[in-house]
Amino acid sequence: MWPNGSSAGPCFRPSNLTAEERRLIASPWFAASFCLAGLASNLLALGVLAGARQGGSHARSSFLTLLCGLVLTDFMGLLVTGAIVVAQHAALLDWRAADPGCRLCQFMGVVMVFFGLCPLLLGAAMASERHLGITRPFSRPAASSRRRAWATVALVWAAALALGLLPLLGVGRYTVQYPGSWCFLTLGAQPGDVAFGLLFTLLGSLSVGLSFLLNTISVATLCHVYHGQEAAQQRPRDCEVEMMAQLTGIMVVASICWMPLLVFIAQTVLRSPPAMSPTGQLSRATEQQLLIYLRVATWNQILDPWVYILFRRAVIRRLHPRLSARPRSLSLQPQLTQRRPVP
Repeated sequence: MWPNGSSAGPCFRPSNLTAEERRLIASPWFAASFCLAGLASNLLALGVLAGARQGGSHARSSFLTLLCGLVLTDFMGLLVTGAIVVAQHAALLDWRAADPGCRLCQFMGVVMVFFGLCPLLLGAAMASERHLGITRPFSRPAASSRRRAWATVALVWAAALALGLLPLLGVGRYTVQYPGSWCFLTLGAQPGDVAFGLLFTLLGSLSVGLSFLLNTISVATLCHVYHGQEAAQQRPRDCEVEMMAQLTGIMVVASICWMPLLVFIAQTVLRSPPAMSPTGQLSRATEQQLLIYLRVATWNQILDPWVYILFRRAVIRRLHPRLSARPRSLSLQPQLTQRRPVP
């Protein structure tokens, strides 16, 4: 409960929004259009993925399974959070009337953290899978690649859910955010708020950093093989180039969309003097910045499927016809047997 003498639930903070401003921005059409565009993009990507997963190598099957988990997570995230946001806009942003006990707010806070972290963690998992597939292709049994990939997706979901449940256990708080259509972690100065905000920021930033490091090594390895002395025998297969192009695109999109929000959260909870007053009030500028950075982060769920759709081999070959004309090989590794010279 905030120390403001209000009998409202613990998720409600003092608002800077007047009734007239709430009425002017309460139209649900923008939020609904944004959500529908994202859902359509992810459905299209899932349809393309369903066809691509039939057949192919074990390495590609594992990568596509992780990618399928990413697109499915993005789709569910847009569906759940979008439905709540559109409903609150339709209710004229009056969260107190719709959810006086803050149960819906707690639920939305959990899913916001869950669906926010999952793409970053899955991106790191995909980078790790491709790093091992390129640098150590024979280190894992191929028969269980798809099963292991789904186990990785489940582990990522469990880790993100565990973090999202921490405020329900007393570490941090979920509160209604400006303009009253969504709930998220609290940017307060209390130890629990600071710890949860920094933990969320740290985990997200480490995922992006790990993806960058492993993808850089993988791309450097592919370039070394492509331009090496035995390039004619060891050139990467088209699918290796395709997967790295898609993974690099996913990493770039995640970095651009999420890093501003993660940096802003860390800066705000560590600010001195605190950005939030003892009664739980943030300045209008801070609330608007948080909303802008959140909307930028949401674009990650819309752009992820288009990275896969546009960075497929068919599209890459149209942009770079030489890729379809070069010789292919069966492995990135050196030939296991050398041909003896003919006497």
